[in-house]
Amino acid sequence: MKVVVVVGGVGGARFLLGVKAALGLPAVGEADSGGQGHEVTALVNTGDDVWLHGLRICPDLDTCMYTLGGGIDTARGWGHAGETWTVKAELAAYGAEPSWFGLGDKDIATHLIRSRMLRAGYPLSSVTEALCDRWRPGVRLLPMTDDRVETHVVVDDPDDPDEQGKRKALHFQEWWVRYRAELPAHSIVPVGAEEASPGPGVAEAIAEADAVLFAPSNPVVSIGTVLSVPGVREALRTTKAGVVGISPIIGGKPLRGMADACLTAIGVETSAEAVGRHYGSRQTSQDGLLDGWLVQEGESVDVPGVAVRAVPLLMSDVEATAKMALAALDLCGVDVD
Repeated sequence: MKVVVVVGGVGGARFLLGVKAALGLPAVGEADSGGQGHEVTALVNTGDDVWLHGLRICPDLDTCMYTLGGGIDTARGWGHAGETWTVKAELAAYGAEPSWFGLGDKDIATHLIRSRMLRAGYPLSSVTEALCDRWRPGVRLLPMTDDRVETHVVVDDPDDPDEQGKRKALHFQEWWVRYRAELPAHSIVPVGAEEASPGPGVAEAIAEADAVLFAPSNPVVSIGTVLSVPGVREALRTTKAGVVGISPIIGGKPLRGMADACLTAIGVETSAEAVGRHYGSRQTSQDGLLDGWLVQEGESVDVPGVAVRAVPLLMSDVEATAKMALAALDLCGVDVD
């Protein structure tokens, strides 16, 4: 079976663990030669990527790679396990900016290799494949595009002392990490997306899939950014596979992070029903994407043209996440056994 998962960030990485387990694959690492033969492809958001201190940082790709490769800091959900922070302390001693984004020593090694390869002319997809040679995530990690796309957020200028309504565009990382998404966003824009093309293998993976799943990732700056790349939405609308999403909203609140701030910025209510309607139905709308939508058990949700099923959605451990993934695959119309 070929399963494609559209992902971003910590929630997406943890969901991939469950998808692998649901297919009988090791949640962490690669299957041995006697594996089930299933293939999981993750289409990963790269709109969070940023250049810092001369290094190219790809948070979502790295979080997926570390998580599936067994090197993640499980308490934080991002970065290396057993990380040290000597370089961060030295940068602070120099007064180097930005001071609000910390890079661990081990993590810097990943960014050094990536930046060196990018400057040598290798595309991000090839760089990611090379990095995965070390981590062996057991999933094909595909950047949504090899082109540079960076999400920016338009806010009232926090440095405007006269509060005259002057606006400023911040890189998503600054808005998210430095300001904790507490500055109300007027708009969220994936800069460069309109000129981008799907990364190598992205459209083909969607076309050849037996099932396509939207992880319970941020619907605006994770899933939404992947969908902003021309050709991705079209591929999802025309694939023969069932397309099923998992709600990142439970009881009107995000499972993780500040997705509510992002949804407010685009005028979508923070609810499982509103997010499902935001994605829309492949059957009843011209640009809708979903055939099925999983929501938290006990919630009553109506998304016209979409089959809605209520199941437990808390990713408390790999076993619970695998049950979610099995429910999503079943709603896609595929039988894992």
